[in-house]
Amino acid sequence: MITRRDFLKGMAASVALMTAGCTSRERGKVKTDSGEQQTAEKWVKGVCRYCGTGCGVLAGVTRGKIVAVKGDPECPVNKGRLCIKGILLPKIIDTKDRVKKPLIKKDGKFVEASWDEALNLIAEKFTSAVKEYGPDSVGFYGSGQTFAEETYVASKLFRAGFGTNNIDGNPRTCMASAVAGFLTTYGEDEPSGTYADIEAADTFFLIGSNLAEAHPVLFSRLVDRKNADPNKIKIIVADPRRTRTADIADYHLAFTPGRDLSMLNAMAYVIVTEGLTDEKFINEHTEFKMGQGDTMTYEQYKAFLQDYVPEKVSDAAGVPPEIIREIARLFADKNRNTMSMWCMGLNQRSRGVWVNNLVHNLHLITGKICRPGNTPFSLTGQPSACGSVREVGGLSHLLPCHRMVANAEHRKQMAELWRIPEERMPSKPGYHTLAMFKAAVEDKLKCLWVMTTNPGQSLPNLNYYRPGMEKTFLVVSEAYHPTRTSELADVVLPAALWMEKEGIYGNGERRTQHLAKAIDPPGEAKSDLWTLIEVTKRCGFPELVEGFTDDPATVFKEYQKCSVGTGMQLASYDRYKKEHGLTWPVLSDDAPETYIRYAEPWDPLVKPGEGIKFYGRPNGRAVIWLRPQQDPVEMPDKDYPYFLTTGRMLEHWHTGTMTFNVPELKSAAPEMYVEINPEDAAALGIKEDDLVNITSRRATCKMRAKLNGRGTPKPGVVYASFHDQVQERMINFVLLDAFDPGSKQPEYKVCAVRLSKA
Repeated sequence: MITRRDFLKGMAASVALMTAGCTSRERGKVKTDSGEQQTAEKWVKGVCRYCGTGCGVLAGVTRGKIVAVKGDPECPVNKGRLCIKGILLPKIIDTKDRVKKPLIKKDGKFVEASWDEALNLIAEKFTSAVKEYGPDSVGFYGSGQTFAEETYVASKLFRAGFGTNNIDGNPRTCMASAVAGFLTTYGEDEPSGTYADIEAADTFFLIGSNLAEAHPVLFSRLVDRKNADPNKIKIIVADPRRTRTADIADYHLAFTPGRDLSMLNAMAYVIVTEGLTDEKFINEHTEFKMGQGDTMTYEQYKAFLQDYVPEKVSDAAGVPPEIIREIARLFADKNRNTMSMWCMGLNQRSRGVWVNNLVHNLHLITGKICRPGNTPFSLTGQPSACGSVREVGGLSHLLPCHRMVANAEHRKQMAELWRIPEERMPSKPGYHTLAMFKAAVEDKLKCLWVMTTNPGQSLPNLNYYRPGMEKTFLVVSEAYHPTRTSELADVVLPAALWMEKEGIYGNGERRTQHLAKAIDPPGEAKSDLWTLIEVTKRCGFPELVEGFTDDPATVFKEYQKCSVGTGMQLASYDRYKKEHGLTWPVLSDDAPETYIRYAEPWDPLVKPGEGIKFYGRPNGRAVIWLRPQQDPVEMPDKDYPYFLTTGRMLEHWHTGTMTFNVPELKSAAPEMYVEINPEDAAALGIKEDDLVNITSRRATCKMRAKLNGRGTPKPGVVYASFHDQVQERMINFVLLDAFDPGSKQPEYKVCAVRLSKA
C-alpha cells in the first residue's frame, strides 16, 4: 500500500513526464496492468472527465479498449499536462459496478429488464403524472457532466413537451451564485477573460479556491508564472484554511468564514480613499446600485464604504488592518495586472451573489478588466457545467444560450426555433434544486429523472431529502450502480461513459470542446442522448426530436442556431471536431475565437470605436454594487462552537463514483477525515487519527482527526471533504440547507458544529 507522500511524489513525476512530452505517443507503446508493452492502435481526441478546467486528452485505444490517456499537447488549456486523476482515466471504465442492462425495482429488489420495458415504464409514469397532477408534477435533474446535446434534448422534452420548467442540475449547487454575480454586474454570464490571462497577470487574488487540489493543472500554470519571476509575481490567497495553494502565496488571509464581504468592502475602501481608482473607467463604464437595483451615486458608494474602514472590521473579519491595506494597494497598483480567481468558497454561500459582486467591484473601481492579465475569473467544478447547463439552459430559470424563462421575447424566440405555439412555452420558472427535492418530500413531485449525478450523496441536509427520492418515481441514468442515488431509484438506465459516446463539453473559460467516441459502451449501455430521444418519442412528442439521432451533430446543428445573434454565438459542429476548442463568441466558421469580451480589438460584438462596452446591460455600463456584510445563516454559538466548512481533495472528485474505482486513488485516500486546528484539538483532548463526532443541529458524522495534514484550518474552524460514500462519513448529512435568495445555491461552506471524541 502506497502512502500519500509516495502518491504525491508519483503524481509529480507523472505530471513532469507528461509535461515534458515523454509519453507513449512518441514511443507508440503503452503499458497494460499486467506490465506488458503494447502498441496503441489509435489516439482519439477528447477532454478530461473531471473538473471544469477542460484539459485536452488523447485516449490510446487498443482492441476496442482505452488503455492509456495522456495530455493533448495541442490543447491550449493544458498544453499536454494532466493531473493524476486524468492520467488514470482508463481505470474508471471497466469496473465491477458498471451498469450494463436496464434495471427495474420490483418488490424492493432490482431486476434486469429490456430497454423497451424500461422506457415504456418511464413514458407511462411521466405522462400519467402530467395528465393527473399537471406538468409541474414531473422534473429533470441534470449535470455539468452531461454533453450539451443531452441537456438540450432534455430541456426541449420537459419545456416544449411536458410544459414545465422543472429542469435543474447540480451546477445549481456549485456555481449558480457565480452566474448571478456575472449577470447582475455585466448583464451577461461567464468570464470576460480566459486562462491565457494567467500568463499575463502580475498579481493573483485567489479567494474561495484551493486551486492546488481542485484545479491542479491551472495551479501548475500559476506555479510556472510565479517561478518565471518570483520577485515580481505576487499571489494572495484568502482562505480560512491553510492549504497547498496557500503554501505558494505571498499573503495568506485566514479570514473568518462568512466575513469576507466586510474584508472585500474594506479593500474597496482603501482603494477609493487612497486614490487608487481608475476614475476615467468608473465615469465612462460603470454605474452604482444597491438592494433590488436602486440607482446610487459614486458619493453614496463612498459613504457606504465608511462602515468598512479596515480598523473597524478587522477583528470580525479575522484579518489585520495593515494586511488589508497592503493587499488592496497591491491589487490596485496601476503598474500591475491583476487576475482574481474563485470557486465554491464564494459561491456556496447564503450571500454568494453578493460576495461575487464585491470581487467584480474591485476590478471595476480599478479598471482592471477587459485587458490582458486583468480579469475576474470564476472557476467551475465540472467538465461541462458551463457548456451543458449555463449555456444550454439546464437550470429552471434559463433557456438555451443565456435566455431567460421570465423574458417573453426569449420564450417567443425559443418557440419559433422549436416550431411550437408560443403559449406552449411555460412562463413560470420551475423548481430550483432544493425546491425540487423538497417537492418530492412533500409528494408534489411525482416523477423525477436524475442524469449523471448523485444527489443522494451530494445534497445538503440529506436526512431530509433522501426520503423524498424514495417516495417519488425515480429514474437514474448512470454508468455505475449502486450509488447513493441509484440505490433509491425505481429504474436505473445503463449510461455510456465519457468517450464511449461523442459530444460537446464547455469548460470554465468559455471554451467549447468536442469529444470523439473512442470505444463502444459495455453490454447494453446507451448514450443518454439516445435515451432522451427515445423517451421523447414514447411520451408522444416525436415532432420535438424530428431529425435527431444518436449522432450528436444532428442535435448540435439546431442548438447552434439558438446561439446566432446572442452573446455566446457558437461555431459549427464540424469546426469543433477539427479544433482543440474555441472560446466563444465565434461569429462564423472563418472567424477567430474570442480572447477578451466587451473590448476592442478582441470581442467582435463591440463595434469599432466603442472601446469597452458591457453590451449585456441596456446602457452598456457594468454595475458596482453596494453590498453590506451579512453573516451566514448559521453561526457558532455555545452549543455548536465551531465553523464547519467543506471542500475537495486532489485524489477524489465529487461523490467518488469514478475515483473510488481507481485503485491508486482509493489507496492514497481511502476515507475522508476532519481537519482540526492543533490548538482546538488540544483543548478537546483529540489526537491525530482519533475518531471524532462532528455534530450539527441535523446529524452526526464520524471521521478520523487530522491535525497537521495537507490543510490546517484556523482556530475555531474544522474542515472535511465530501467525497466519501460510507454513510457515517458522509459530511453532507451534517450540513444545513439554507440557500442564497438570488441564486438559490445552498450554503455548503458554513454551518455550526460541535466536536467530541467518538
